[in-house]
Amino acid sequence: MHINAQPFAYECDPRATALVLIDMQRDFIEPGGFGETLGNDVSLLAAIVPACRSVLAAWRRAGGLVLHTREAHQPDLSDCPPAKRLRGNPSLRIGDAGPMGRILVAGEPGNQIIDALAPAPGELVIDKPGKGMFWATGLHEKLQARGVTHLIFMGVTTEVCVQTSMREANDRGYDSLVLEDCTESYFPAFKAATLEMIRAQGAIVGWTARSEALLAALK
Repeated sequence: MHINAQPFAYECDPRATALVLIDMQRDFIEPGGFGETLGNDVSLLAAIVPACRSVLAAWRRAGGLVLHTREAHQPDLSDCPPAKRLRGNPSLRIGDAGPMGRILVAGEPGNQIIDALAPAPGELVIDKPGKGMFWATGLHEKLQARGVTHLIFMGVTTEVCVQTSMREANDRGYDSLVLEDCTESYFPAFKAATLEMIRAQGAIVGWTARSEALLAALK
């Protein structure tokens, strides 16, 4: 499959490619969730949902592998080091009771993926205790067992969990593409800078493209 991308065309075999949705969770995207309680405009993130839905539907029709991630911790927070938990808003930290249950705790309502992009039966769902999707998840071995060599990314936020996961993927030998209109940040300037970093110096981290380019290639 040939996808019109930056800094040059992205080539992949759909049979060896996974579509990755990073952390499309209620707490980050919906009003009243953790993201909004931190003072962020969640409508920026919600705005990418229609484009993500279109790509997800097309990828499913093509029979491609789909992977969803959630940033999630054990209820006892044994997998959340103080270096992570004690940063950010001191009045509402990971594990505290928020508007949608305990913040970033597995099984809580706010920790679930939004209904519009809910995983279908048989799709991979990875709960990750870190920003990147490979650390402490066993994901690399799961992808290797399926013969995956290429990854196409959507999700939030661009500069944190999406970029971290792409950099982890690059270190493990995957060729990665991020769909520009299917990822977002609470800070538009951060998204723009991250996309530039990803595709700089001949795709040093990966490629970027609009979702229309992928949809055209799938046809």
